[in-house]
Amino acid sequence: MAEWICRTLRDGGLEGEHAPALLIKDTIRCPLSSFVFDHVLSQLSSFILSNKSQSKGIVLVALSRSPLYYQQFLKSKGYDVVHSPCWIQVLDCYSDPLGWKSKLVESGGILNRDPGSSVTTSLCKNVRDLDNLFSSIIEIGKELAGDGKGRFVVAIDSVSEMLRHTTVSSVAALLSNLRSHDQVSCLFWLLHSDLHETRATAALEYMSSMQASVEPMALPADGQIGNSMNLSLMEQNFRRGKFCVRVKRRNGRVKMMFEELCVEISGIRFAPVSSEDNVIAQSLVPKVQFNLQLSEKELNDRAKVVLPFEHQDNGKTTQIYDGRKSLIEGETEIHEKVNSSGKGEIIYFRDSDDEMPDSDEDPDDDLDI
Repeated sequence: MAEWICRTLRDGGLEGEHAPALLIKDTIRCPLSSFVFDHVLSQLSSFILSNKSQSKGIVLVALSRSPLYYQQFLKSKGYDVVHSPCWIQVLDCYSDPLGWKSKLVESGGILNRDPGSSVTTSLCKNVRDLDNLFSSIIEIGKELAGDGKGRFVVAIDSVSEMLRHTTVSSVAALLSNLRSHDQVSCLFWLLHSDLHETRATAALEYMSSMQASVEPMALPADGQIGNSMNLSLMEQNFRRGKFCVRVKRRNGRVKMMFEELCVEISGIRFAPVSSEDNVIAQSLVPKVQFNLQLSEKELNDRAKVVLPFEHQDNGKTTQIYDGRKSLIEGETEIHEKVNSSGKGEIIYFRDSDDEMPDSDEDPDDDLDI
């Protein structure tokens, strides 16, 4: 499923359509979305270097981690960022997001001790100006794409950091403009959803075409974290989680998919959800004095119960009275009654089937008369 997401981002969007957009989110209960972000970044880099992608390069907007981190990460994955052709460029919004550091350096208040990075980097000194940020992303992307028809990927490693300095509507407008740009092949970003209001999370979810959330495999039974079992579960949620993906299709339908995510030394691993998780979930149900589950005998006994509105007339076909009977049905009843008895009867016919059955003895048909 995770590989399917990467292939969807690799293929990009059709001409005239908005670019595919992936939202990766998590909470403090299972903070593993950064590993998913790195995995998607690594896979798209592999596709670009092997000429299997629609895009020619990646513009990485770094807000929560330094460019040096991404250099070391790509190097650990076997990508030579020094000698290989330039396929990735970092827009550094991490080192000096508001321009305070550069002002102190110019005034001589501090020394500039930037460790530097082999990855091509452009410095952004005002993350509050999203119009300028959008222009910088497009300008860097055009340099990577080369000719006028080339496309590029945009990756934002933390929209949560961006929301610290600007409004939700401004961030949503930035994402919308990036998706609708002709040269943007795909877009993905990371969000810590428990840091924001529900309306902010909903607005950013609306801007995406795919949502990938990392959820804990199991939650504490009673909401407390004092006992050893709950502490063990919390520790497990920092190593493994449930990877839930929701995809909006072109026809408007939504598809849900689930996988298990495990963090290992070499990276992350995705696998089908194991049956052990169901056992863990059942063991976390609070212990109560009653049982809501029915045994097989109880299910059979319940099926044999005759409900009041079901007329069971000695093996005859069950008929549910709807308050309106046609003339043919009425005539059939007349013939049956005449044949069964020689006595005369007064038969009442309604003028129409729409007449309300207010004169009936049992208008609701809930008595077996």
